[in-house]
Amino acid sequence: QVQLVESGGGLVQAGGSLRLSCAASGRTFSSYGMGWFRQAPGKEREFVSAIGLSGISSYYANFARGRFTISRDNAKNTVYLQMNSLKPEDTAVYYCAATSGGKDYYTMSLSESYYYWGQGTPVTVSS
Repeated sequence: QVQLVESGGGLVQAGGSLRLSCAASGRTFSSYGMGWFRQAPGKEREFVSAIGLSGISSYYANFARGRFTISRDNAKNTVYLQMNSLKPEDTAVYYCAATSGGKDYYTMSLSESYYYWGQGTPVTVSS
């Protein structure tokens, strides 16, 4: 069992930055691939980014590539999402999720691939 707690969301102006954190419980964090998803009001949950077990492999949705950076610190049981050049359309609740390792990009982009989810942290980008 893994418990995930996101933090770092808030209100930011367009063009600004936020860094989201996701702290995981348990001693097996390094055995989980981690992902970030988001859900805007009235829309379906969508993939943002994912990272492999060691942090070497990372994957991004097209809208995130070049603006967002995912990273992880296995010693701190934490995964991060640095978001730069934020746009109003980035407004959403952001969720982190955990899955088993060794999955490819396509599999890690699917929400149904993940076993554990956090409660989400809201991000609002004003224009």
